Amino acid sequence: MYVVSLLAIAVQEQVPFTPASADDGRMWLWIALGVGVLALGAALMLARAVIAADTGTADMRAISDAIREGAEAFLKRQYRTIGAIAVVLAVLLFFGYHLSPRTAPFALKTVVSFLMGAVCSALAGYTGMYCSIRANIRTASAARTSLNDALRMALHGGAVTGLVVVALSLLGVGVLFLFFGGLENPQAVPYQLVGFGFGASLVALFAQLGGGIYTKAADVGADLVGKVEAGIPEDDPRNPAVIADLVGDNVGDCAGRGADLFESTAAENVGAMILGAALYPVFGVKGILFPLIVHAINLIASTVGVFVVKTREDEDPMHALNKGFYVTSALALAGFAVAVYTMLNGPLVQPLWLLGCGVIGLGTAFLFVWITEYYTESRYRPVKSIAEASLTGPATNIISGLAVGMETPAAPVLVISAALLLSYYFGVQGLANVAGISDYAKGIYGTAIATMGMLSCAAYILAMDTFGPITDNAGGIIEMSHQPHEIRERTDKLDSAGNTTKALTKGYAIGSASLAAFLLFSAYLEQIKTIVTDKVAHAGGYMPQGWSFTNINLAQIPVFVGALLGAMLTYLFSSLAIKAVGRTAQMVVQDVRAQFKENPGIMEGTSKPDYARCVHIVTGAALKEM
Repeated sequence: MYVVSLLAIAVQEQVPFTPASADDGRMWLWIALGVGVLALGAALMLARAVIAADTGTADMRAISDAIREGAEAFLKRQYRTIGAIAVVLAVLLFFGYHLSPRTAPFALKTVVSFLMGAVCSALAGYTGMYCSIRANIRTASAARTSLNDALRMALHGGAVTGLVVVALSLLGVGVLFLFFGGLENPQAVPYQLVGFGFGASLVALFAQLGGGIYTKAADVGADLVGKVEAGIPEDDPRNPAVIADLVGDNVGDCAGRGADLFESTAAENVGAMILGAALYPVFGVKGILFPLIVHAINLIASTVGVFVVKTREDEDPMHALNKGFYVTSALALAGFAVAVYTMLNGPLVQPLWLLGCGVIGLGTAFLFVWITEYYTESRYRPVKSIAEASLTGPATNIISGLAVGMETPAAPVLVISAALLLSYYFGVQGLANVAGISDYAKGIYGTAIATMGMLSCAAYILAMDTFGPITDNAGGIIEMSHQPHEIRERTDKLDSAGNTTKALTKGYAIGSASLAAFLLFSAYLEQIKTIVTDKVAHAGGYMPQGWSFTNINLAQIPVFVGALLGAMLTYLFSSLAIKAVGRTAQMVVQDVRAQFKENPGIMEGTSKPDYARCVHIVTGAALKEM
């Protein structure tokens, strides 16, 4: 999608418009950038508070140090690989743009935005993981005091990731817009920012892939030999792969998911700004800067939501996390309403309909959270049905699990479809009185507002996601350091909630990526319209007022073949990724078996396994497969 969008950035000579407002947007841009900087400051304060907390016993610190060293070593090697690929692609982009006289003037800006997107994405992932691998030991130590202390410690550690990811996305796009001359030429500059999203997408792909291969291979390998063959608990210190498993939670669910949602927010920012440029005669520069203000609201609302979370000793931690999500959503909705009525106003605009688009987006986020909880929490039918099927053996367990897994996409697809249809209609109604703009452009901007609404609580969702691996690691540290049973019960509660939040964020990321992908494709079609209009004008003709490029003809053989290839690639890529996990997991199984055979004292508890050897094997294999 990003490659297509980059190839489409061919014309920067825009149709001259008279903006609806004389406001040059300078105030709005500085507000957004200021909130982004304050959010980074808040993340720094949270990180310092977490790192200053108690680190428990010497045994707990030894386990935590092993996790930290393994995670940092993997991420260092992974980013070195991604960096080399990014440099090669940057060179190709630069020379590719120079092949055409039309795109040559924008080659340097596109490469700069591409590299900045990649650097910001990598920095966001690394910063979040840096705090999470230090919050795990602090959460484990806090669990010795109370459930509430441990919950807040883990969520504050996760909030660092959420705030940094959204703030860097906001600052990256905002700073590029400023330095590329966006305040002087607001209609042209958004098209020059697509490289930022492409760079973020590159890092997200490899961070998710490499981290995913690592975490799933280590998890499968540790369980197969430890729980199935040796009959020892999941986090038993006698399992040589247990540290690799705990490392995988960080590199996959912290760094990987952070890069994934960074890419979604970056794509949404750029795509919505491009569509805002198409509506420049209606909203002026405020319509282009509106996505940045929404993410500033996101940061403020999410910060408040994180600090209101607290729980009782006898309460399900998920209830407290949901309360924080509800507070964040309510604040985001209030801020969204103020932004719509302040920025998306005009004599012919009906802002209530546009606010309705934002409400649809927020409702979509809420429904994705609820759907994920329904399919992953133990008190609902899907999980209960799989548990019941397990009573009759592994075959019925697999059948039931596959059936539930294939059922799960139905509800999210219906929600996304309804969100797109309703937001399109609301967008058309909100701008119905505006002349000279096609209904398609009006409706598509409505879907862009809905996408912004869905991502308006992204920072808090990311905090909940990182909460998962932090509590998972904390439980492992408590188990491996032989802490009292009542402490393990507290971390088990947190771990159970963390498993739900990790699944929740996966669903949220998929939903937001779907809306963001549609947004980018719409921005691509808007650029096609500009290209066609320009070519017709150079030929001496003109296009009708309000004309839009909206038709994709599946009856055309090349288009139909392209659709088939696109659908096929999803399955092919998934197959390659699953094979990579399988091959890496085999290496883990072989190493764990070999350690048990070479050193019988491991199972007897008289000697320690070589955790570093297993971590090294998984790191090398995962990066090679990536």
